[in-house]
Amino acid sequence: MKPHRKGRPPRVGDTPRVRRTLIGVVLFLTAIVIVAPLLVIVTQAFSQGAAVFAAAIMHPDTLHAILLTVVTALIAVPVNTAFGLAAAWAITKFDFPGRRLLLVVIEIPFSISPVVAGVAYLFVYGLQGLFGPALQEADIKILFALPGIVLASMFVTAPFVARELIPLMQAQGRDLEEAATSLGASGWRTFFFVTLPNIRWALLYGVVLCNARVMGEFGAVSVVSGNIRGQTNTLPLHVELLYHDYQTAGAFAAASILALLAVLTLFAKVLLERRGAGRARRPALAAPQPVQEQTP
Repeated sequence: MKPHRKGRPPRVGDTPRVRRTLIGVVLFLTAIVIVAPLLVIVTQAFSQGAAVFAAAIMHPDTLHAILLTVVTALIAVPVNTAFGLAAAWAITKFDFPGRRLLLVVIEIPFSISPVVAGVAYLFVYGLQGLFGPALQEADIKILFALPGIVLASMFVTAPFVARELIPLMQAQGRDLEEAATSLGASGWRTFFFVTLPNIRWALLYGVVLCNARVMGEFGAVSVVSGNIRGQTNTLPLHVELLYHDYQTAGAFAAASILALLAVLTLFAKVLLERRGAGRARRPALAAPQPVQEQTP
């Protein structure tokens, strides 16, 4: 064992054997849990040739599933972004009764199974649900249609943006906003020119995570959509339908699209983390050093 440097406290696992063991375990689990399934998806998608892969992707049902997934994300992500901003602003910048309760309610989708959330929507918007008869009389269809898919996706992704912003905004405090307000800035100007520049990287990070979860959501959407081929099945549901129909090549081809979206999300996440870390380091690097007085 190498001796510790003078003045540096010993670290946990600061021995070659422990260090190699931990790294080996992490690499092994990463290989069998993450890398191996991704490789199987790619190899199986092209197992019957590029022509079969292209035909599976260009199938009308697959194209409709991709379109429905994209449309759902285009609706759910902006709405949850606005909700996350409003919730984070209210919780961190104002004191009001029930503030902690609001924070707990926002985190409920993290602890509830998506399938349970989908069943709950059935009892709220279904024909025998709370609002079902009124919606039927008004000829408004929520379940087994796009609105139900969007609502279920919004439920499971509601906390993502808020939970990225709340810790950062709590750490920043309220001094800058109060200073801007005292100088005569309106609420909107304070938000756009004071608050938003300081949280933009965390906001984008939350949006990326929210978008990834919307596109990959299965449980809640499978309950409220009815999983009707070519009508209400999103891309994850379409993968399941193809697999149950023994269309293995088509299922893996559709799954490869989801895997590609996951990889693009990962790159976006890493890029945002680097940009955010770089922005955080620049003020510290550019900070002027104090001038020391010279004694005669």
